[in-house]
Amino acid sequence: MKKSVYVPAVLCSALIATGCSENNKPEQQQAPAHTQNELTKPVVYQVFTRLFGNTETANVPWGTKEQNGVGKFADFNDAALKGIKELGTTHVWYTGVLHHALVGDYTDFGISQDDPDVVKGRAGSPYAIKDYYDVNPDLAVNVTNRMGEFSQLIERTHSHGMKVIIDIVPNHVARNYQSLGKPKGVEDFGAQDDTSKTYDKNNNFYYVPGQSFQVPTSTTYTVLGGKAHPLADGFFDETPAKWTGNGARAPKPDINDWYETVKVNYGVKPDGSYDFAQLPNDYKDKDYRAHYAFWQDKELPDSWYKFRDIALFWLDKGVDGFRYDMAEMVPVEFWSFLNSSIKMQKSDAFLLAEVYNPLMYRAYIQQGKMDYLYDKVGFYDTLKAIMQLKQPANSIFDAHQSVLDIEQHMLHFLENHDEQRIASPDFAGNAQWGKPALVVSNLISRAPTLLYFAQDVGEDGSEKAGFGAPTRTSIFDYIGVPAHQAWMNNGKFDGANLTAEQIALRDYYKAVMSLNSLPAVVGGEMSALNLVGSERVVGFTRSLGQQSVYVLSNFSEKPQTFTVNLSKAQLGAVSENTLLNDLLENHTTELKAHPQGATFNLTLDAFSSAVLTNKANNE
Repeated sequence: MKKSVYVPAVLCSALIATGCSENNKPEQQQAPAHTQNELTKPVVYQVFTRLFGNTETANVPWGTKEQNGVGKFADFNDAALKGIKELGTTHVWYTGVLHHALVGDYTDFGISQDDPDVVKGRAGSPYAIKDYYDVNPDLAVNVTNRMGEFSQLIERTHSHGMKVIIDIVPNHVARNYQSLGKPKGVEDFGAQDDTSKTYDKNNNFYYVPGQSFQVPTSTTYTVLGGKAHPLADGFFDETPAKWTGNGARAPKPDINDWYETVKVNYGVKPDGSYDFAQLPNDYKDKDYRAHYAFWQDKELPDSWYKFRDIALFWLDKGVDGFRYDMAEMVPVEFWSFLNSSIKMQKSDAFLLAEVYNPLMYRAYIQQGKMDYLYDKVGFYDTLKAIMQLKQPANSIFDAHQSVLDIEQHMLHFLENHDEQRIASPDFAGNAQWGKPALVVSNLISRAPTLLYFAQDVGEDGSEKAGFGAPTRTSIFDYIGVPAHQAWMNNGKFDGANLTAEQIALRDYYKAVMSLNSLPAVVGGEMSALNLVGSERVVGFTRSLGQQSVYVLSNFSEKPQTFTVNLSKAQLGAVSENTLLNDLLENHTTELKAHPQGATFNLTLDAFSSAVLTNKANNE
């Protein structure tokens, strides 16, 4: 089996330089290497690339890109990147960069047409990758130079002091995967598969021998909303049928399956057993060099090498890290192999994974060598319930406590492309509800924060784009994003068309994110505050050395008055009566020390927060 085709020179140099002399040094549980010497926490700004620069406002359901418009790489000009940087951004996650299946005609450029029967929406899902070695032609001004335009975007982003993240989708690819951009010697997924077998270790896909794929049917869904297309005929030629991306094995998947994709085989047999070596238990304490060395003499499934080469290809292009889609559907051992290979080439690569099973969190961090995981099932879901008045504010501490040993690896967010917009009626119905949530989410731990584009100007996701229901901003169709377009102002990115309320909200986001440079926020310990007088207020302190900050947030639509009782430990360097000043809004209060600690009283307006410290602590 030919294991390696594309191995960049940088990786070879790294091997020579590092060798394996430190492979067996134990790795302590710590923050990822790329944050250790920085004076701010990482902030990831996720942008849906094809929507960001779109100025069209027609928003026709199921509209073509000619009707509804599409953004380009070039739309991220200096003004746009400056505006992104103002939010404290350290990493820009450009979603939808890789060439995925879409309903559009690029045959003049040698690109085959995609069948709308196996494309969700008209613009297509960014998670149905058609070519891992190319970028989405929709995003280029000059389609022939699409890779060059993306390289220029990487350079512009770097020039503004931010790093670039793109998606890698290891669990599945588009049904019609066909790479035009692959380097010499690289074979497409499935090119050498034995399709007579349901499973083979070196097959890239799983098969249903002797049966052909059938397009799913539904009484509630019509391809392209019923609009005519020459390929929309209820047929897609695939014989034998492949397993669907979410693991569905029937030749005719259900309409709710990920039918536009096929599942990649990593050496997991149909019965769930593994066809590859297992990591010894003690490797959770070893560093990426040891993990890299472990895999070098192993015979591994072909798909492992294919995705290794894909990741290294994009690192060579200047990408600084990856967000891994549905990482928990791929074995932990593969991540050990891939991530250690990446770190050997770029030790500070930013590796973020979508994992929703709390029982697997530590395995994917420790054995899988992920830098960060989504903290959705615990932290986000609890915070959402608090915002919706379903739980008391202090219930957030139970969610935080459940991952305390790995909290610096658990990325926090309030919105992303999978989640409802805060301002949507199905979530909070008002962007102001996001203000206390942002303060708590960003300041409670050492974890990075993710911001979704237009979150800071209160976008409500109400546009009816086509595939799927509104509330989260469509990821499947061409659409304009009204609140974002008001900030964009036809490419000036000066916010001239925002309302006064939207301007104030964006300024609030900037103010909160600027607190990430406080030492106590970057690396301090968190302690819950004893708060009397309101169940709608949450309070905690972050302390490091001589600096303590006291964070209070009101999740109520009404003002809340309460008393905070500090223990001696929470009092920190403050040992006498002093005035506490607010670093975020305009609150002040007198802290009264006593032998057991101290107390102070405070009133917070609706959706208001205070980040209090004494002058000495803030010097």
